[in-house]
Amino acid sequence: MKITKVESIVLLDRYHLVRVHTDEGVDGVGEVSPMNTAVTHTLVEQALAPLIVGENPADIERLWMRMYTHPYKLGPMGAQLNAIAGIDIALWDIAGKVAGQPLHALLGGTYRAAPEVYASSMQRGMAPAEEAARAVSFQEQGYRAYKIHSATPWMADDGFDQTLDTVREMRAAVGDDFDILVDVNNAYYPHTAVRIARRLEEYGVFHFEEPLAPHDHDGYAALAAAVDIPIAAGEQEYTRWQFRDLILHAKLDILQPDVIKCGGITEFRRIAALASTFNKPITVHNTQPTIGTLAHLHLWMSTPACVYAQEYNIEPHPLRDEIPVWREPVLPQGGRMRPPAAPGLGVELDEEAVRRLRSA
Repeated sequence: MKITKVESIVLLDRYHLVRVHTDEGVDGVGEVSPMNTAVTHTLVEQALAPLIVGENPADIERLWMRMYTHPYKLGPMGAQLNAIAGIDIALWDIAGKVAGQPLHALLGGTYRAAPEVYASSMQRGMAPAEEAARAVSFQEQGYRAYKIHSATPWMADDGFDQTLDTVREMRAAVGDDFDILVDVNNAYYPHTAVRIARRLEEYGVFHFEEPLAPHDHDGYAALAAAVDIPIAAGEQEYTRWQFRDLILHAKLDILQPDVIKCGGITEFRRIAALASTFNKPITVHNTQPTIGTLAHLHLWMSTPACVYAQEYNIEPHPLRDEIPVWREPVLPQGGRMRPPAAPGLGVELDEEAVRRLRSA
């Protein structure tokens, strides 16, 4: 079997899928983080596709290293790893289809049968009482945790921030048997992060996500030492080496790799092995509720280090809610998800939906 084409698919000028075709009619699909689709679309088409067309799709490790090392000096700590992720996930999808097995069976089998997901709010401007009511609604649907994004990203102590007010309202509304997660997207200087973290501890917040700039490893280490609340980060790290530094230097409590950012399933597995070696739990960063969620789900089922619930974007999403891009969408039920039993990722793209949504 040989790869005949790598198809980069941009939907609605924002969402980026990749489909890898073979000469035996078996194809695979993956997803790329939508942070900068114009850049990753070019990377896939012009830098990565020429490296793997004509190769055996089963040689996943070799092809990963080829895509990582041969586009020399393209910046392997961001867009390049995002683009590799889309292709790598598609190669694993092909591997599952060829084997006639769901992807998690190839990744080690079933470690947890129906992984839990938590509801993740992507809105920032909701009033605290409104956010609390929303949390109650998801609690009633069977979710056991809810995450807020309650401050201006990278505000450096100078921007919109209603974190404490929102958490206070939420805790009063949902009671003590429901987890609250707080993500402020690099909003604080270290001294402010310590002050906020200590207040969040009073409300029993489950984890405090990305309070500091991602490069401030010394600040993270000092924060982790000063407070008891678990500190989480990792969505802005892309390789096992960066996660090594989060463990050894930033002293993080919880790691958050994202499979459509960190080089795909191949690199995620390396990061998970590293996390296990250092006894660090993973709760994935996951904002894309179609192919990205499905890839995470197979990893979650099969990876012991993926201890805590997976993030699930509960905001309206056009590829899931308006014109579903896949046949027979996989959705949470009672705060849990199960992947399809079909081979590979277990879903196929809806060609008519792709045609209607495609912009490149």
